[in-house]
Amino acid sequence: MSAIAQYLAGNGKTVKGSDRLFNFEENNHTRTQLENEHIACFLQNGSGIDEHTEAIIISTAIEDTNIEIVKAKSLNIPIILRADLLAAICKSKRTIAIAGTSGKSTTTAMLFHILHSNGINPSLITGAGLASLQQEGKIGNAYCGKSDWLLIEADESDGTLVKYKPEIGLLLSIDKDHKELEELFTIFETFKNNCKQSFIVNQSHTLAKRFSKNIQVDFGNHTRFEGTHFQQQGFHITFEVQSLICKIPTIGIHNMENALACMAVADLLG
Repeated sequence: MSAIAQYLAGNGKTVKGSDRLFNFEENNHTRTQLENEHIACFLQNGSGIDEHTEAIIISTAIEDTNIEIVKAKSLNIPIILRADLLAAICKSKRTIAIAGTSGKSTTTAMLFHILHSNGINPSLITGAGLASLQQEGKIGNAYCGKSDWLLIEADESDGTLVKYKPEIGLLLSIDKDHKELEELFTIFETFKNNCKQSFIVNQSHTLAKRFSKNIQVDFGNHTRFEGTHFQQQGFHITFEVQSLICKIPTIGIHNMENALACMAVADLLG
């Protein structure tokens, strides 16, 4: 929610919001960060809503008995699901949606770094703060770029993944987590079909690779972006891809796969 709020505020919209956690002093830092982005913050008591409010945006975690939902309904203010708003934002941009049970935040951060470092300047809506943005005093989970590209972390946990229709979709992994596998297969199949240009999957992951549309754009085993000679030394991993030796300050073979996913997307973008 805070990422979408920052994105909208950064694009000239008037945004305000509430959180029940604003009642606690330890959350003043987050509140200050939001206010620095010109987002007015209120306690969750209805005080921030009036007849001039155009719409209320909620996540699937907000219950109908919430005092702000009740007030919005009494004033006939439209109530919009976060996923529906994010889907509308995606439609307005050239969106790259990163999906999968694990690795979404990390891969989104890696890809943002690669694109930003190569002058593409994408926008960002994700679930975890990027250290590079946090060093600028921001929460770090949103960025308003100057290009047409937008990176989003696309979550399947509440089933809303099917609402997004990105230009490029990325599938990292599929494991039983929030939903049963059969339900996940249906969700990811819809997501695959909604991707307008390319759908990139992890050929190293047994359940993910069954959704491949074109192995020429995939990553992992038996693809152009296959990692070999993996080694971990302390807090660094090294591996080889297309005869190039890569070294990344992180741990685990899963992070090699996340990096390979980013390479596959970057290659598509030239």
